[in-house]
Amino acid sequence: MAAANAAARAGAEVVLVDGEPTLGGQYYRGTPQRVDPAVEHLAESAVWAMEGLRLHIRTGAADSPHRTGTVVDADAVVLATGAHDRVVPFPGWDLPGVYTAGAAQTLAKSQGIAVGARVVVSGTGPFLLPVAESLVKVGARVLGVCEANSGTGWLRHPRAANPGKMAELAHYAGMLLKLRVPLWRKTAVVAAHGTDRVTAVTIARLNPDWTIRATRRIEVDAVCVGHGFTPRLELAVAAGCALKDGFVAVDERGATSVPGVYAAGEITGIGGADLAAAEGEVAGAAAAGSESTKSLTGARRFAAALADAHPIKPGWQTWLTPETLVCRCEEVTYQALCAATDLDAAGVRTLKLTSRVGLGLCQGRMCGRNATELAATRLDQAFFDEAALHRRPIATPIRLSELAETPLEPQEDP
Repeated sequence: MAAANAAARAGAEVVLVDGEPTLGGQYYRGTPQRVDPAVEHLAESAVWAMEGLRLHIRTGAADSPHRTGTVVDADAVVLATGAHDRVVPFPGWDLPGVYTAGAAQTLAKSQGIAVGARVVVSGTGPFLLPVAESLVKVGARVLGVCEANSGTGWLRHPRAANPGKMAELAHYAGMLLKLRVPLWRKTAVVAAHGTDRVTAVTIARLNPDWTIRATRRIEVDAVCVGHGFTPRLELAVAAGCALKDGFVAVDERGATSVPGVYAAGEITGIGGADLAAAEGEVAGAAAAGSESTKSLTGARRFAAALADAHPIKPGWQTWLTPETLVCRCEEVTYQALCAATDLDAAGVRTLKLTSRVGLGLCQGRMCGRNATELAATRLDQAFFDEAALHRRPIATPIRLSELAETPLEPQEDP
């Protein structure tokens, strides 16, 4: 929205392709938002393929057989495809009643639904706190928030604090205290138990590397888990954008390595809503041939501190049993993944073909990063390129009938 508004103010003709039925995305879900009246808003739409600056779009509910298609040839494109929850696997994480933190918050904010009556929130990062608040507001009893890291990493970044963030932190701290929701640091849910659904979890006290020091078991009927976020890079990779440290590499104007393609938000680095909006404004103005006076310094300082204070430590790999599912879509166990690496699966494609990890409905979006980290640890080498995990020429699922409708370029006679 910020990019679209900035580009419109600069006089550009703007089309906003929005995957949601209403403006606002994940952050403003349930709160009405507006964009510049000059912006053409394509709601409930998805870019399923990108060829240069040509966008192939389908509009309509994802499960509807009546979606319509269109092709847009742009002079410039701003990619702001965001990110989704990352969850590291643990025994029982595939049981009904185990939710990603984002899914639990979405149900609470958009539909007023609590995922359970007795809930534990676990993972790492400040996102766990608003998730806990959302659950409490819809009637759930949050037994505790498990933060796998110590939280002391923020002390290394005193300049990252700003009045807005400090006020937000104080709000959540007050909420937890008022509602008597304990915050357990250096603690994580390392196993979920149950037959048809989760009925209990094992909570572990962790060492600094996330290996287990001590455990205890408590009864629950739901678990919300979030270990940071994974950027959605399909379109950026399809466009040929260079990546750096797992994100789209951009300059100070939001320009990628591909002329005419700009990027903003979580695909350039996880930094929260304030940074995403600021980057959108800068990239939108640049894409329209203008400049923004928006400063990104403070927000990017916070993003760097966030990454340093809430890393994913390798000790999570010791939580797994041979039977733990690594890829839920194809039901690939940790034991099967290890067997694939024993066959010298030393690349993403080979790993997929030998183990079937990442070949299911999610196409590796949920399991790819975890699986490759496990394989790299076992082989004692980083064997995959960053783009390989996100190379999906068809970025979102479409029907064969929809693909057949796609207009083709006129063919010249040989």
